[in-house]
Parts: sequence; C-alpha cells; structure tokens
Amino acid sequence: MTAPFHPDAKTKINDKAKAAFFVQDYAGRTTIDGVQIVELKRFNDDGGAITELGRLTAGMHGQLPGFECKQINYSEMEPGAIKAFHMHHRQTDVWYVPPCDKLLLVLHDCRQGSPTEGKTMRFVLGDGKDRLVRIPPGVAHGAGNIGQRTGRIIYMVDVQFSATPGECDEGRLPWDYLGADIWEIVRG
Repeated sequence: MTAPFHPDAKTKINDKAKAAFFVQDYAGRTTIDGVQIVELKRFNDDGGAITELGRLTAGMHGQLPGFECKQINYSEMEPGAIKAFHMHHRQTDVWYVPPCDKLLLVLHDCRQGSPTEGKTMRFVLGDGKDRLVRIPPGVAHGAGNIGQRTGRIIYMVDVQFSATPGECDEGRLPWDYLGADIWEIVRG
C-alpha cells in the first residue's frame, strides 16, 4: 500500500531520474522589438464562425499603427514542410494562420543595432487561436507545418511584390540558419 502524498514531504528519486530531471521554463518568452501579436475575436454561431482580420481605412490597419496594407497574399504548406528563412529590407509582413491549422513560426532579429539583435522567437500560430503577427523588416521569418494537413497563411504586406532584380525586397537565409533543431517539436 502506498503512503498518501504529503506536500511537506520530500520524495527521494533514484539516481537515473535525478540525473535527467529538470524544471520546465515557464518564464515569459523572448520578444523581438517591433514584433506585435494581436489577439483576434472569433464569433461563432450555429452555422459557423467569422474572424475579423482587420479594419482598413485608406489602407491603414486599425489594430496595427503605422501599417498600410498594399497587398494580401495566401500561401499553403504541406504537412512537414519548412519554408524558411526569408526577410525583407523594407517590407512589413502581418501573418494570420487559421485556427484549424498549426504552424511553427520562427523569427530572428537580424537588424544591426536593434535592441533585440540576435534574439529568436519561436511559437505556434493557429492551433485554435485567432491572432495576427506583425513582422518588421530585418526580422528573418519562416514556418514549419507541424499539423496533420495542409497549413494556410493569409498575410498582408506594406510593399507590393516585384520579382524584378533590383526591385525585389525579399532575400533568403538557409532553412537551418539557426540550426536544424530549431524546427524540432519540443518534447516533454
């Protein structure tokens, strides 16, 4: 028969478990200067749901001060795909992943002199939540589809895309720029 648990008692654990034991970090996550996360409201009724992604007045987004939307894009990612890393010199991205999808977003501040230069943010978009993420120029970003089906991204930008050399604002870094393990699912 097992003795009842007493909160004041200190349980002894064996050496193997003791060597592997750690306390999970529940502290606030690292943030990058200029990255903004906006929690959105989802309205449900008997027939479905609607999420307002933003109200625009002359292209200006009401919840993202200073952001003028000039193009809206839609992208799909197959399960297990990693699309990373890319960044812009002038363009701000605002990403939305539908709540039924699940993408791992990784951001890394490459801006020389930024107060958060070299910092990395890693978090899940979608997965039952409605929110926007504002990604400023100079912050490398990429996503991995960790869901079981095609993942979707709807994103707004403040610079219209041009593939013309000399005008193109999009550049790339290798997918493993921060190490391949950045894309691994945290277990435990």
